Amino acid sequence: MVVVGGITRLTHSGLSISNYKLISGTIPPLNEVEWQEAFDLYKQYPEYQKINQHFTLEDFKDIYFWEWLHRLIGRLLGVVFIIPFLYFLLKKQLSKATIKKSIILLCLGGFQGFIGWYMVKSGLIDRPDVSHYRLALHLTIAFLTFAYAFWVALDLQYPVKKAIGIGIKRWIQFAFVLLVIQIIWGAFVAGLDAGFLHNHWPLMNDGKLIHETVTIEQNPVWKNFIEGKSGVQFIHRYLAYIVVILIFIIWIKTKKMSLTRLQKLAVQSLVYMVLIQFILGVFTLLYQVPVVLGVLHQVMAFFLLAGMTFTLHRFSK
Repeated sequence: MVVVGGITRLTHSGLSISNYKLISGTIPPLNEVEWQEAFDLYKQYPEYQKINQHFTLEDFKDIYFWEWLHRLIGRLLGVVFIIPFLYFLLKKQLSKATIKKSIILLCLGGFQGFIGWYMVKSGLIDRPDVSHYRLALHLTIAFLTFAYAFWVALDLQYPVKKAIGIGIKRWIQFAFVLLVIQIIWGAFVAGLDAGFLHNHWPLMNDGKLIHETVTIEQNPVWKNFIEGKSGVQFIHRYLAYIVVILIFIIWIKTKKMSLTRLQKLAVQSLVYMVLIQFILGVFTLLYQVPVVLGVLHQVMAFFLLAGMTFTLHRFSK
């Protein structure tokens, strides 16, 4: 789902389906008449009128595929969750705690579907692009839904935990929160196409630590860091260093502790994954966000969040 979502965004396919039909929308157009009807509907909205007037029906089919596949996988995720949940519920194989967690997951999944359509709607009015705020909300809810699902699975798989000092747990909690913030700014970068400028590293354009455009795009100044392309990239760029440093601090602090095998594995995996993610981020920037690197960068963020969730779980009571 994350891979297809990333491709959908990077290929600008998200506005190709301008209506939402929960059941009938599962089946794509099956003949030329239906394809032409879908294309005619697409022509009524800003993306075609302002950007893609040169599109042929074949061009439209390409972007339609990714958005259709993204929505199809979303529906399948719901089915894959609901059917086993109802089965084990009727068989009375779920504890009260697991039932409550599963209901929360069900609500999160439903809310994510709503947010997806809420995001698409923002690109069907005036601007031929979705709101980067709604895109960030869509991505963040998806990642947090996964993190919570993973936590529930870990509770079932590893019910016994070895508690470690509160100090290191707070470091991990802080790193988790900061990683989520970094993911949000990554979504801002994607939503504003901010990865297509300042394609230099370690400094920004013109060999500058802070490019002058970071603070002059928007007024008041603070808006540059949530709505300005340069300002948003600046936050995402330098927050990455802080995330890397935090994870290395956690690794150093735990080296002298008496850890279980899984706790050691959790911390070590964090170090490897954050380094891979950092390198991917650099190359994604330098090569101006090719689809492959952009998707890999997003997927690695997903795995890094998984590693952080696993680490936090292993160091919690």
